[in-house]
Amino acid sequence: MMKQRITRSVSVLFLLASVFVGLPVLRAEQLGELNFPTSGSAAAQEHFLRGVKYLHNFGFEDAAEAFRAATKVEPDFALAYWGEALSHNHPLQPARDLETPRKVLARLGSSPAERAAKAPTPREAGLLAAVEILYGEGDDAKRAFAYAEAMGRLATRYPEDEEIQAFYAVALLGTVRHLGDTWGAESTFGVRMEAGAIAQEVFRKHPNHPGAAHYIIHAFDDPIHAPLALTAAQRYATIAPDVSHALHMPSHIFIQRGMWAEVVASNEASYQAAFARWHQRDSFSKTQRYFNDVYIWHALDWGQYGALQLADWAKARQAIALLRPVAEKSTVSRVKEGVGEMTARYIVESEQWEQLPLLSDLTTHELMATGMSAVRMGDVAIAQQVEARLSAREQEGASTRFKQTQQALTIMRLEVAALVRLAQGQGDAAIALVEKAVAIANSMGLPNGSAIPIKPAHELYGEILLELDRPQQAMTWFEASLRRTPNRPLSLRGLARAAAKNDALSTARQNYQKLLTVWGDRNTPEALQEARMFLAAADQ
Repeated sequence: MMKQRITRSVSVLFLLASVFVGLPVLRAEQLGELNFPTSGSAAAQEHFLRGVKYLHNFGFEDAAEAFRAATKVEPDFALAYWGEALSHNHPLQPARDLETPRKVLARLGSSPAERAAKAPTPREAGLLAAVEILYGEGDDAKRAFAYAEAMGRLATRYPEDEEIQAFYAVALLGTVRHLGDTWGAESTFGVRMEAGAIAQEVFRKHPNHPGAAHYIIHAFDDPIHAPLALTAAQRYATIAPDVSHALHMPSHIFIQRGMWAEVVASNEASYQAAFARWHQRDSFSKTQRYFNDVYIWHALDWGQYGALQLADWAKARQAIALLRPVAEKSTVSRVKEGVGEMTARYIVESEQWEQLPLLSDLTTHELMATGMSAVRMGDVAIAQQVEARLSAREQEGASTRFKQTQQALTIMRLEVAALVRLAQGQGDAAIALVEKAVAIANSMGLPNGSAIPIKPAHELYGEILLELDRPQQAMTWFEASLRRTPNRPLSLRGLARAAAKNDALSTARQNYQKLLTVWGDRNTPEALQEARMFLAAADQ
């Protein structure tokens, strides 16, 4: 296919994209490799395999299109309806649309018995029966567990079938949201480790299998288990270069390891793949627009976080500029609010404090950034207004928000309140408030992405203790922050400062050196000078 060319009529958005990552290059579709024999005809099988690859890469809209193409070739191809039904809901999130996959199955036959009769082998009948359970009766949790059990029975019956094993692994991962409030909760470890072990066995035999590498990443997506997925993450970065989500996924492990340059590169590639399709959005279905908008936002959001850890302020600002025109057209709330959240993150992570006008439509993260900025700029009255607004939003949304969203909002309110008390000379009150924030953060489990909220509570606790001249206690909380978010520069800096004040010179030296390794020459002269001066003095 021809490379996309820049012409004089190219839009401003394309120009911005070329600055950030370079324009996308169109090429032959690359989705990974798998072996999934079926009873379908050769012509239908070609479309079917393409659909399965997209399913494993979470390219749902393309998967549905491929499976529909298979049924046009062979109207009674049972597994093509199975695949299309699976493509209409994200396996790791609550079902958002049960009617559509049920309608897909109804096209094969009016009843489960009629549909089963069109599955010519026990293996295919078993897969079809399992998806009937997934989209059958009962609430989301009941169906998810029953589906995983059905896939487990098939996995036992067909232990050498790599596709059944891979789909069993993701079925197990689909039960995780019912085991804990967050992905990183300790209560989820057992199921996630089982799913990861199954996927690792498929990956061992077939290192280009898209589902195996993908599900390993999801299974081990926390700072404790992430080392187990690093090989799969590095491999997955090359397996499906035409799928935005597949290109993004390695950054889940890179971010857990503090591999910031890799986080940026992974999400630049993901953005590029999604942006290559964004200008076609007017011809997309509503579902296609939804997913593609989310892919663009997600890649820019995570990529910006990585750039901020590297102190690459220009790239971090560019990410906001690239999201803005997408957010203006999008109907997805997360995408529309993403500009405000990324703006807030830039302010907090770069510590380039800025008080945003206290407009009614500020996102909660923008409010938090403004509150923190106000304290740091000596305007405690504005910070108190922000605290009051966050408290009001906390009360207004208590019965409507997802629990994790509500918890993050509470942490933000507590963090601003703690800084206000600190500025007012009420050190003990500040500590009491930030301790509550830390407790909530701990209850949310281990983080698995960019910091939510944008200022980690453990890190802020350490900073407050440092300001109160309690360096030994501060070291404890910076160390806790680094266990949750390895190699995070502001926690490295905090630990180095606390260690220096506590005469733990070896720890201070080690962390200042890590800080300079991460930042290179990119941060402000003042920030770099602090680390260099300490290291120079230590070398004398």
